[in-house]
Amino acid sequence: MPNQNSPVTLVLAKQSDLDNLVAIRIEAMRESLERVGRFDPVRARERFLSGFEARNTHYIEVSGERVGFVVAKNNHNEILLDHLYVRPSAQGSGIGSVVLTQIFKVADAAVLPIKVGALKESASNRFYIRHGFQFVESSEFDNYYVRQSVPAGDTR
Repeated sequence: MPNQNSPVTLVLAKQSDLDNLVAIRIEAMRESLERVGRFDPVRARERFLSGFEARNTHYIEVSGERVGFVVAKNNHNEILLDHLYVRPSAQGSGIGSVVLTQIFKVADAAVLPIKVGALKESASNRFYIRHGFQFVESSEFDNYYVRQSVPAGDTR
């Protein structure tokens, strides 16, 4: 497990990192997907490949160890938090919160809402609600949330 007192850094991924990113995604989501009977590594890979853009993808590193990754896409009128995965061995240590704080700063500076989806049975639902996301709607397998930007100087 990484040293949690070390700073969390975001490092831009490369196209050649695809297999490693997919492995992190599968590792991070396996338990939640198994719980709802939808664990399928082939489908997980295909779903990730379909929207992969290295320019929007950053590894999450702590003490030089890659403990996850995040994909945030600026879609002009919103930021889509497309993926945020932390390896199970590093979950629950505040790393995801640090990453969200960095994304919030970007969104607030641009005065853009952030949208995110979470597998219905995943603990990530509580994580996003705890960080100020509001439930918007659900689909067959996912819940969708939005966090409105907080303009500079706002004391909310």
